[in-house]
Amino acid sequence: MIPSRASSTLTAAMVPPTVIGTVKGPGDNGNQYVFITADNRYVKIGEFVYYEVPDGSKRVHILGKISARCLIDHLPDRIFADTEISPDAIASLIGFTYNNPEIYEVTVDVIGYFDDSLGFMNPRKTPDPGAKVFLADDAMLQRVLNKKQPGMIGSAHIGALLLREAGAVPVALDVKELVSTHMAILAGTGSGKSYTAGVLVEELLLPHNRAAVLIFDPHGEYNTLGEMQGHPAFAADDGYSPTVKILTPEEIHIRISSLDYADILTLLPEMSDRQQSILNKAYALVRKHRSGDYRWDVHDLIAAVYEADTQTDEEGNEKAGSSAPALEWKLERLARSPYFHAFQHLAPKDLFEPGQVTVLQMNEISQDEQQVICAAVLRQANNARMDSLKERITPDDENYLPYPIFILLEEAHRFAPAHEPSRCKAVIRTILSEGRKFGLGVGLITQRPGKLDSDVLSQCMSQFIMRIVNPVDQESLKYGVEAAGRDLLKELPALTKGQIIISGACVNTPVLCKVRTRLTKHGGETLNAPELWQSYFSAHRVQERKIEQAPVAARSRSQSIRGVSIE
Repeated sequence: MIPSRASSTLTAAMVPPTVIGTVKGPGDNGNQYVFITADNRYVKIGEFVYYEVPDGSKRVHILGKISARCLIDHLPDRIFADTEISPDAIASLIGFTYNNPEIYEVTVDVIGYFDDSLGFMNPRKTPDPGAKVFLADDAMLQRVLNKKQPGMIGSAHIGALLLREAGAVPVALDVKELVSTHMAILAGTGSGKSYTAGVLVEELLLPHNRAAVLIFDPHGEYNTLGEMQGHPAFAADDGYSPTVKILTPEEIHIRISSLDYADILTLLPEMSDRQQSILNKAYALVRKHRSGDYRWDVHDLIAAVYEADTQTDEEGNEKAGSSAPALEWKLERLARSPYFHAFQHLAPKDLFEPGQVTVLQMNEISQDEQQVICAAVLRQANNARMDSLKERITPDDENYLPYPIFILLEEAHRFAPAHEPSRCKAVIRTILSEGRKFGLGVGLITQRPGKLDSDVLSQCMSQFIMRIVNPVDQESLKYGVEAAGRDLLKELPALTKGQIIISGACVNTPVLCKVRTRLTKHGGETLNAPELWQSYFSAHRVQERKIEQAPVAARSRSQSIRGVSIE
């Protein structure tokens, strides 16, 4: 249960604030100050502190975040060199009377004071030397860090503040900002990125959100989301229960006529310049001849290829070119694909519905085909949202989408790679730059942010960053993730599984968070190879022993008729 603002204020009034230090002076820039403390318990990187300034009849709390600390005074090193004698004992012998001999200089980045309607406001005034520095209490942080409180409509309870007691300060994201301004989950292998994505999907499908979500799943990790159906945590009094559609590769179908020329070119073997030119003309012809709602297929395109490859000699006689037969052979390969059809199609109405998550499992589909499928679905979803909002289509149209949608893209660096061509990259860039206006949000998930297109990454206004040790990937974050702050990015190598830096539009200020436990089972666990080896070996040996110990079958007497064997 979330405490009310009144109860939080009352509790804060009853418990005196914790003083942890005294201001020494300004820091290296105008937005920093430095304080001195002898208490090492509270001066952790990322911890929240505040100082007070008068504002009429009240005092305003100016929140800040610890970004650096250094030890500036301590007992002589010789005392610590003798491991047999306690430093405290030696200190008492020489007459040292302080309980805490260590003195720390701590740097704080000022965040500002919190206004309920405007958010954080920078006072542009650092504290005076001698001012007291206080530790921000849990109730204050819960109120000012979260744009939404857990359980509210439009909230997503992702976890709790890492530097406080477990669960003491819940972290709730603003779903409106999360899905409209796009997001990115950036993490190394085994850091828990898919687990975190699963938590986000659970929050989006809870009764207080009921989102329309589509997941591109290249590894088949999200099938366990089906456990949401019938789970009591997702049930509502009005009868609501989420729908989970898991589409296997055999169920994924894209209509040929929904592909553009570049899509088709991606699916075909390498071609000469002339063959590409003929195919381009043929594509234009088939779109011209089969305009409107006509759903043409590969055979229509082949006929157009022969039409486009027709040449006229000097006497005016038409003659077939030499490129058409080669193109026909290559297009026949496309016709044999199980994923592209003349009529079967995953229409937006099939993929999206409020209170529904659709998972496209593409673990058995080739990379090129994944690219084309993803580009076709994204392009059609974007057009569907635009046409629906501008009332160009009616509710009976298969593309009618009158509500916002959210799309999660696993292994995003495959679909929008840096410095490499990709069928999806242009579509993703378009959606990231324009999707906000039309209610189409995108979430990108990758373990290699350094391989993700920098323009794509920079347009994700909410970032979820987990443990990353690769220097190239760390460096890419400094430019693609501005809101995180250099101080928190320094923590990346030290983060453990399930610990995450959240920054951007979905929170009031960047925070270190511990991701909550999933309500559904995680489907991306690493296989326990030694256990499987042991199990297989034991089963194999049991079978061998059964064979060795089996009794030898007695030889049956041969049957004969009139002295002639019938065997």
